[in-house]
Amino acid sequence: MKKILIADDEPNIVMSLEYTFRKNGFHVFIARNGKEALDILESEVPDLALLDIMMPEVDGYSILTEIRKDERLKNCKVVFLSAKNKESDIEKGMSLGADAYLTKPFSIKKIVEQVNELL
Repeated sequence: MKKILIADDEPNIVMSLEYTFRKNGFHVFIARNGKEALDILESEVPDLALLDIMMPEVDGYSILTEIRKDERLKNCKVVFLSAKNKESDIEKGMSLGADAYLTKPFSIKKIVEQVNELL
């Protein structure tokens, strides 16, 4: 069973993504801020992390940096899901090592397609 970490501070987004990925057969981990995401990553190795950028405590860019430094997580794909849609934000995310960058508002169908493509 594929594992996915969803880190976002917007409850409605977390709930809809969690429901969708569970329905699609994923084991889902939820983080409602950046610190929770890092705590989960200490004990779990997801196949993919879906990260918001603007979150309390630790932002998505910092989480990605930690993922890329951790040998255990070297195969973890990272997809940013953010309201930050300026070209400079997207370039920063990709240059830090993200595998994809999707902007809000988003289509659940498109996210599922992107995740399945990466995995």
